[in-house]
Amino acid sequence: MYQYRQTLVRMRQGDSDREIARSKTMGRKKIAQVREIANARGWLAPDSALPEDAVLASALMRKEALPATCISTLEPWRAQIGNWYAAGIQGTTIHATLVRNHGYTGSYSAVNRFLHQLVVDDVPEVPMRLTFKPAEAAQVDFGAGPLITDVHTGEIFKTWFFVLTLAWSRHQYAEFVRDQSVATWLGCHRHAFEWFGGSVARVIIDNAKCAITRACVYEPEVQRAYGECAEGYGFRIDPCPPRDPQKKGIVESGVKYIKGSFLPLREFRDLADANRQLHEWVMTQAGNRIHGTTREAPLKRFADVERSLLIALPDVPPQLATWAKVKVHRDAHVQYDYNYYSVPFRLVGHALWLKASDTMVTLYREQESVATHVRLTRRGERKTVHDHMPAAAQAWQLQDTQWCLKEAERIGPACHALVHALFGDAVLIRMRAVQGVLRLKNKYGATRLEAACSRANHYGTPGYKVVKSILEKGLDQQTMLAAFDALASTYTEGGRFYRDTQTILQ
Repeated sequence: MYQYRQTLVRMRQGDSDREIARSKTMGRKKIAQVREIANARGWLAPDSALPEDAVLASALMRKEALPATCISTLEPWRAQIGNWYAAGIQGTTIHATLVRNHGYTGSYSAVNRFLHQLVVDDVPEVPMRLTFKPAEAAQVDFGAGPLITDVHTGEIFKTWFFVLTLAWSRHQYAEFVRDQSVATWLGCHRHAFEWFGGSVARVIIDNAKCAITRACVYEPEVQRAYGECAEGYGFRIDPCPPRDPQKKGIVESGVKYIKGSFLPLREFRDLADANRQLHEWVMTQAGNRIHGTTREAPLKRFADVERSLLIALPDVPPQLATWAKVKVHRDAHVQYDYNYYSVPFRLVGHALWLKASDTMVTLYREQESVATHVRLTRRGERKTVHDHMPAAAQAWQLQDTQWCLKEAERIGPACHALVHALFGDAVLIRMRAVQGVLRLKNKYGATRLEAACSRANHYGTPGYKVVKSILEKGLDQQTMLAAFDALASTYTEGGRFYRDTQTILQ
């Protein structure tokens, strides 16, 4: 319409068709048509006003209308073709299927034109750009880091980097880590809030397992530990819908920026050196660049406006603890992080909640705390409280070598000698045999057991089966009678203390 209006203006000024055509606005033939229409409608009169664009369009624009008979031969299968196209099936496959199954006789070009018409008819998806107020929200994500070789130990390990970006100022916190566990996730949040000097009202995340246990559009389930962290720092968790990372595009761009601007052509001595370089880069190059969207330096926007609006950190930092559902094994222990912790034996087979902080491990049955341990630092260790074990197990643990020798000494010298002989075996550890001998006291008494041990020692056959057989057959009682007879003979005729009357009177 601008070209038509300029052409009419020059015609009213007296320019010829040839002069107008030299400006390459339109060809002479088209100019002649415009002049004819303008003369007929009186638009070239100097004292008349030029018409509105709508009037010009209705008079000068070419009417393009499809013939009434222009209906595609594929119209009967519109719905089916639309479903196939939405499923990503190629046009050639659709044409071959129509020919094979529906007897279609048209060409592939007809199918191609029909698919183009479907694209035109589709309503385009128009995303809505999210805007945020200062201190309103932050976005969090992980990115794949480099392999780092520790110069001190020679260890080669994989890394990730955690990024938390303030949605308004674009100022960010980043940190290299060795895993994406719940404890690492919580620790990085604490480091980020301490880095900024406050927290935000909302944290937008994806559906990582360290934060969301069940991803869902409407009712996602949050990790219990992360929920406690949010409550302690005063922010609310806003997970993105599954498979829709565009809703946290600010931090996605931050991750790409670190990968493209910081990581290339850098060397790291260890994890600490990598984090030192990363923090320095954030506070210099990344923080002072002119951001492509805000057209300001993120660090300046943060310092001037957003820092003062952040939610103040609590006076006492909240305890960051990891929760896990564990089952009590048959040995009255639970396993967590490759270590073992005891619980009362009556809970064997039950499922418990385990809360693990940096220093302590606490186990709960519903709301009741049933066991507390100092957290083990090395893998494969075992922490056992003796009171958690059954009485028999506690007694068995106490019945070591010294206990057995003292118990045998209380029974008698013969029992002590037999137990000492059993412990002196150069080939076998005779602990169970000794414990079996001592337990015979409960059935036969200490006196009979001492006599049986004496008989076994006399014949040079100290052992559990021998002592048990002597007691079962009553042979220990014969030994006791023989000892009594020997004692009695000292007081009878011919005995050691025997004196007749004559001797006494003399």
